[in-house]
Amino acid sequence: MALAGTLIPPSATFVTTVTEALHLRSVRQPDEIAYIHLREGETPDGSLTYRQLETDAHTRAAALAAAGLEAGDSALLLYPSGLEFIRSLLGCMYARVAAAPVQVPTRRRGVQRLRRIADDAGTTTILTTAALKADLERQFADLPELAGLTLVDTEALPATPVDWNGPAPLPDDIALLQYTSGSTGDPKGVMVSHANFLANVSETEDIWPTGRDGVVVSWLPLFHDMGMLFGVLLPLCSGIPAYLMEPAAFIRRPLRWLEALSTYRGTHAAAPSFAYELCVSALRDAGDVDLDLSSWRVAANGAEPVRWRAVRDFTETFAPYGFAPEAMTPGYGLAENTLKATASPADRPPTVLWVSSTALKDGRLEIVGETAPDAQPLVGSGFPSATTRVRVVDPATRTPREPGHLGEIWINGPCVALGYRERPQETQEAFGGRVAGESGATPSLRTGDLGFLHEGELFVAGRLKDVIIRNGRNFYPQDIELSAESAVPGLRPNCAAAFSVDDGERERLVVVVETDGRVLRQVGAAELRERVGAAVHDGQRLRVDEVVVIRRGALPRTTSGKVQRRGCRTLYLDGALGVVAD
Repeated sequence: MALAGTLIPPSATFVTTVTEALHLRSVRQPDEIAYIHLREGETPDGSLTYRQLETDAHTRAAALAAAGLEAGDSALLLYPSGLEFIRSLLGCMYARVAAAPVQVPTRRRGVQRLRRIADDAGTTTILTTAALKADLERQFADLPELAGLTLVDTEALPATPVDWNGPAPLPDDIALLQYTSGSTGDPKGVMVSHANFLANVSETEDIWPTGRDGVVVSWLPLFHDMGMLFGVLLPLCSGIPAYLMEPAAFIRRPLRWLEALSTYRGTHAAAPSFAYELCVSALRDAGDVDLDLSSWRVAANGAEPVRWRAVRDFTETFAPYGFAPEAMTPGYGLAENTLKATASPADRPPTVLWVSSTALKDGRLEIVGETAPDAQPLVGSGFPSATTRVRVVDPATRTPREPGHLGEIWINGPCVALGYRERPQETQEAFGGRVAGESGATPSLRTGDLGFLHEGELFVAGRLKDVIIRNGRNFYPQDIELSAESAVPGLRPNCAAAFSVDDGERERLVVVVETDGRVLRQVGAAELRERVGAAVHDGQRLRVDEVVVIRRGALPRTTSGKVQRRGCRTLYLDGALGVVAD
């Protein structure tokens, strides 16, 4: 159901589509800078004003229409994180063509995924740049997956303004096909409408207001839901500039992100938990640096379980550089809800509960002291906005759980997407959740994530299907992985995957750890396995049946950097992990 309209700050004008929001900015702030691209995360090498963006989007919409694409059709967006991606995204929205952003493939597996997405989206059109088009044709010309696909270089379109007179998009039009990261199977296209986007921006503004001095600095990939919302939609609708850099620039040197925040007085930025850990490690390696992070008001932390260690270490490490504890704002969201579902307010430090691991694994929450022998920290993911309802439900009985009891997280509100494209059964399973006894109520999104509510705040515990059961108790893989990563100094954050396998006689616990040559020279593969097993036993009172050591970069991850446990399990069972020898 479409919203009547969404208030776009700082004006008092209601808009109903993203293109209306762009037109509003083009009229009211025509010559103000909307987006700036930072080459290597450091030097500005291009920018777009709102007027330029609307003109360029019209040109691309006209080109799509001339190529035969009509309202309701789809097109893949294959771009680096830069300005051409944004031009083409808005062009698709004007043409009422559903844009499906995809990651640039570097290996055959990436090309295969690209083809699966194209087939699922029902399109053969890929919008891209001249350089990427040439790279694909040179590297993968012999692959059958590229057969029948048409690559369109949008940079070659005329630079002169083109009149665009197509029918205006509607609030319920599919503005984006957000393909899931594939951590739970084949990628599925989440149908995100204009109304969904505006509702999520509005809810984000409610909890994390940008203000007239707001500045976004983002390295997140724009094809990912978090990068899309924070890097493109929030700054556009709120009328504030966004400084964008390539994800690779951040990964190569994480401090570039913080330097950009310092230089350009960034107020809003988002990243997964592991990115904050990388920044702490990078500062320790670099020594003292010249940073002023006092302008940073919202350091959104999400897209993966938020680790207390990451929150604590980042806050303490960068406090001398002006970073305020309340700026660290964990949140919870997913593509099926456009992005944000809950968020911590930016006027207090994050909530951390020390709970009994034994009681929690029985499905009940028992708050204990930090020094209790079985205490483990859980970071709160904040609260939903007034327009979104978050409940914790028993997945078997479909009855709401009491506060402090674990269950599946269900969401209802205007940000819940329209479903999965051409997947009616999976749409019904995920988007058709009905609480027992509420047959007439609007169905809810079943997230597949486990969590509990405490004093109205959501705490996320893990994926429903990733739970490891041992001796009648539930263990959560992220807890096991966190213990494994503490086994040896030098192991990087987000370097482990824990899962169970059934060998026909019993369920076995396997922990896969990736590492680099420096750690292997320090301790060796055999000792590393022993230390990981001991660390998991000490931290979780759980025996690991097998520790597998692999080279850095071999652990399968989603497009947002999250570990693919099930993908890792498949490679393990196929004997394709590339195990490091003793």
